[in-house]
Amino acid sequence: MKAKDLFKEAFEFKETKGIILSDSRSAIASAMTSLKQNREKLEKYIREHPKFLYSLQPVQANDGPTVARLMAEAAERANVGPMAAVAGVLADLAVGDMLLKGAHVAVVENGGEASAVADRPIDIALLAGNHPLSRKIGFRLENFPVGVATSSGVFSHALSFGDAEAVTVFAKNAGIADAAATAVGNLVKGNNPRKAVKRGTGKALSIKDVNGVFILYRGIIGVAGKVPSVIKIVEEGDQARLQG
Repeated sequence: MKAKDLFKEAFEFKETKGIILSDSRSAIASAMTSLKQNREKLEKYIREHPKFLYSLQPVQANDGPTVARLMAEAAERANVGPMAAVAGVLADLAVGDMLLKGAHVAVVENGGEASAVADRPIDIALLAGNHPLSRKIGFRLENFPVGVATSSGVFSHALSFGDAEAVTVFAKNAGIADAAATAVGNLVKGNNPRKAVKRGTGKALSIKDVNGVFILYRGIIGVAGKVPSVIKIVEEGDQARLQG
């Protein structure tokens, strides 16, 4: 990562793993605290409401903590289960706390889903397993705030009913992007790649606050809506994930 005046720190809390990027060390510490505390609140809520964990359909969380309510709202927009938005919402909340610390660059990449607010362009890599384009191309984020999420029916451990190599969604925030990527990914399947990709792009743009979508499926690339500029990534490993 080429970031002369930015700090970067990796984190890992149980299944939560990612990278935080900022111009402020105190903001990074605030993001770490946010991720831990909101995850703990969510775990407590799930113990009391197990349906929230297992449902593949939207579930209300009016009595829940902020993290659960935001997950429920994002899931309802995309018509998926609330856990489809967990990584994105945790990232959004962490970015919000970073901004309260006065950060001008606040980026949290959480398990491949990213929430970002910045006063300069931020480059992110496409992560799609062993696909030839994975970590070789990416996107230059220039309009903020933005949430980015990628779903894969081939290279991810996350539940997907589709077969896309990658569905990357750009939205108002990462929670919505996360839920939408799952919803779109579920639809990209079948022996007619062009039809499947068209079905996916149509679904993406039908979800409120989704700005654009990028889909890889069986040699077909589908792009719809407002997608950031595609760039070539030259870094390797974790260095390819976030660059300011």
